[in-house]
Amino acid sequence: MVLPEICVIRHGETEWNRAGRMQGGLDSPLTDLGRAQSRAMARALREVGVLAGVWSALTSPQGRAVETARLALMTLGMQALPDPDLREIAMGDWAGLSRAEITNGWPGPQDEHFLETYARAPGGEGFDALWDRVGRVLSGLTGPTVIVTHGMTSRFLRTRALGWDLDRLDVVQGGQGVLFHIRDGVQHVLPGLQDAAAQGKAGV
Repeated sequence: MVLPEICVIRHGETEWNRAGRMQGGLDSPLTDLGRAQSRAMARALREVGVLAGVWSALTSPQGRAVETARLALMTLGMQALPDPDLREIAMGDWAGLSRAEITNGWPGPQDEHFLETYARAPGGEGFDALWDRVGRVLSGLTGPTVIVTHGMTSRFLRTRALGWDLDRLDVVQGGQGVLFHIRDGVQHVLPGLQDAAAQGKAGV
């Protein structure tokens, strides 16, 4: 499948990101930093040539992504359409819990990779279902598109957009406050407004 050019944005920092709580299908508002990160995306989008009338935009329907999309796109004269397949991976029994609560209640191996932690969330959505969802998003694209989504969903979507399989999820860079631009099968990362403390919190 030949994909059109895409720009992928993770929502800006939220109150629960800052507190280290799993959001999944739940939601919390953007922090001041999160709103600033979202606005900074407008400059990065301009740098790659995003133009209203040429590019389309899609967003997860969850509030933190919708607000990020609004702030990032309003000065470009664009609006994002919601797509339920861009929602964050459901975390089951862990939704709303802190990382400490998860570690205490459901301890895993000491050297467990964070992706393996997400895979074993009790009652969670699971990786195969998320992989299928992002596949539907990508197969439905008809032209260059800005996509506003979440940490894990972004990672899965970009892995699939690059033509890779699930076993390469850990190769794809995460991060908040950056723009991931994929064109001709190559990913470029454009700086926006980052917070070192927010990095590595994909999916929370």
